[in-house]
Amino acid sequence: MKYSEHAINVMTARTFKGVGRAWIVNNLSSKKTDNEIVNLLNFSTRERAEITVNDFKKKKTTLRKIISESKGVIDGVVAIGDEKFPQHYGSVKNSEKPVFLFYKGDLSLLYSNNHTIAVIGLLKPTIEIEEIERRLVSQLVSNGVVIVSGLALGCDTIAHRQALDSNGKTVAILPGPLSNISPAENKPLSDEIVAAGGLLITEYLNPPRSKREMIGRYQERDRLQALFSNSVVLSASYAKNDLGNDSGSRLAMGYAKNYLIPRAVIYDDTKHADDPMFDLNRQVIQEDKNVIIYNETIGELAIERLLDPDRVSISQTPVQRSII
Repeated sequence: MKYSEHAINVMTARTFKGVGRAWIVNNLSSKKTDNEIVNLLNFSTRERAEITVNDFKKKKTTLRKIISESKGVIDGVVAIGDEKFPQHYGSVKNSEKPVFLFYKGDLSLLYSNNHTIAVIGLLKPTIEIEEIERRLVSQLVSNGVVIVSGLALGCDTIAHRQALDSNGKTVAILPGPLSNISPAENKPLSDEIVAAGGLLITEYLNPPRSKREMIGRYQERDRLQALFSNSVVLSASYAKNDLGNDSGSRLAMGYAKNYLIPRAVIYDDTKHADDPMFDLNRQVIQEDKNVIIYNETIGELAIERLLDPDRVSISQTPVQRSII
């Protein structure tokens, strides 16, 4: 189990009332002593009684014990301020920045020398959606891209599986602890990802205590898919509706938009114009003039743009506007 004293300090500070991600970013982005941290906590937390150094150390001891019990399931913990903490992309406020991660596998896949692209989408894709997504992922992997997704069923699974089938690397971002892979059906896939030199990461050490907390964790997972990717690609998804279909894709694409992270969609106007499974794809095209569009006709050019999103795009029709 790999972790620094600083990582334990960050995790411990986070357990006190009123300490959120923004507090950690503002106060613990660099290493501090226990005494310095306790002084900061007493100055700004909502704890009723004064925090002592002994209180802080007791919590650290408890955390160490819990983490040690996860040996074999977790390879390590890394926190903001650690040398090996992966950088995030985009423009994001401090309250949404990741401050510590539990991981299993090769953490270096998230380092800046790697090109990471998230591929996401709906839970029940058609065969046609699967085929074009596999083609896209295969092309990305052949160009050295690390594929990021959320280990969900459907398009997430396709992205991870094709990355493995193409002898590439893939990163799965989880909404729960590494000791309880969700969905359970994808536990074998998670093992394959690690065995193939990939990576599993999560912000959580323990299971959620309520359904509400679980929903919140899925939303937080969607934000990480955007933050740890150079670009986010939407395979296919419904737009917002009363059925609540595939809200994760909408959230991840929304986070990417808010963080100014380049977005791409799979879309072909001749095939998908009336398909509700591509409603979100159409919506993104309409709202974002810089969106990258991938289909059979312009696939190679879209891949070029995904590899270098800063290239100036040319004006084309909506179905072709993507790309060079």
